[in-house]
Formats: sequence, C-alpha cells, structure tokens
Amino acid sequence: MKILDDLFAALNFDAPVRDIRQGFFHTGVLTRHCGLAATLSGDALQKETMRVKNPGFLLDKTPKELARMAYSESLLEAAIGMAAINSLLEVDFDLCVELNAADLILQKGEGGRVAVVGHFPFLPKIRDKVKALWIIEKNQREGDFNETEAHRFIPRADVVAITGTSLTNHTLEHLLEMCSPKAYIIMLGGTVPLSPIFFEYNVDALAGTRVVDADISLRCISQGAKFPQIKGTKRLIMTKP
Repeated sequence: MKILDDLFAALNFDAPVRDIRQGFFHTGVLTRHCGLAATLSGDALQKETMRVKNPGFLLDKTPKELARMAYSESLLEAAIGMAAINSLLEVDFDLCVELNAADLILQKGEGGRVAVVGHFPFLPKIRDKVKALWIIEKNQREGDFNETEAHRFIPRADVVAITGTSLTNHTLEHLLEMCSPKAYIIMLGGTVPLSPIFFEYNVDALAGTRVVDADISLRCISQGAKFPQIKGTKRLIMTKP
C-alpha cells in the first residue's frame, strides 16, 4: 500500500473533525474540507466482518485516526478513511480543469482500445467511438468482464480508466502493474484524491470531485443519494504537469 503510505504522509492533520456521514452509496467526512468516498456497501454486505467499529463515536477520533482507517480490511471503515483523506487534502487548482471523465476518455481513447475498471453510467456514450471497450467489474452487468480477467485486457489498452474505489479495496497497485508503459492512465470517481502523488505512479490524470457546499452534500449523502444526485460538488480533472 505504498500509494496510501505516500498520501498519508503528505497530509496536514491539524484540523477539527466536524462531521461524518455514511450513506448506503457514499460516505462524507468533514474536517478542514468535506471529502467524499464511495461506500461500497453492496460488497460489504457480503461479509460479516465488513463492519465499522464503535459506530456513533467516530467523532471522538482524531483526523489522523480517521485517515488511517483507509488501511482497514473493512470496506466500510476504509471508505471513511478515504473520505477523511479527501477532507484533509489541499488541492492545487492550477493543475485542475472542469471536465467530465467521459470527455477525457474520449479525447485520449477515441478510435483506440479502452479498459475501464468499474461500471460507470457514461460508458454507453463512448462505446461506439472506440475500437474496443473492455469493462472490468466485480458486480458484473451484461457485457462486463469479471475482475479475474483484468490481466487479459488491461495490458492491451491504450487508455486505462480505474475507479478510485481501487484505493478502498486495496487493488490499485496491482492494477497499475498490469498497465502498458505506453497507456494513458486515468483514475476516476468521487473517491479519487486530487493529489499529484499519483503522477509518481504513472497515472496521467485524476478525475475527481471537490465539495463546495458541505451542508448540502452531506445532507444528500445521508438521504441515500447516488453520486450524480449529490449537490454542492464540482467535478475536476487534475493532469500531470
């Protein structure tokens, strides 16, 4: 978990813990800023061990203790940890533009071979514009490939888009190892930390989210919002300088 180690080491933990919300679809933590992460509750429900220790008392933890939960084998705890990391990050907006991940994937992958780890709602709009689209998903839908088949497709892809939840379930480094040295690599989703640390691991772009209105975002999360329904956010793409 070298990437998590580097993210953790770069954080400034001098901030109050103000709020924590864990909805069915998303998790939010409010410290210096408001950070988000996908909850992955569907996967967590499959294992009895996927629980949060001491629920109701997490506000007693320090920001460092919350961020350290990203290392947990419990997906629910790891989601809280990733949201905490995102809440503590200071984002360099000079490296960011407002752009959707789908548009970036098309910019880099039109006419080529694209592998996407995670099933995203925008995928149908790019399918007809690429030579090949391989969707790798644990919870498969029609046309998806199982995660065990990732090694068949990722090394062949010109563009590889990897869900930020690969940090939560601790699979990111293995996925990056499979990528071709020539591939354009994008991490995407609300869980993605907008940190240039990823550029040291051959990631070319980060398609993430910044909360601009914590009150409405946390209220949406608490009331069962899926990602497109979360208000008070701005979608940003950070690219390698």
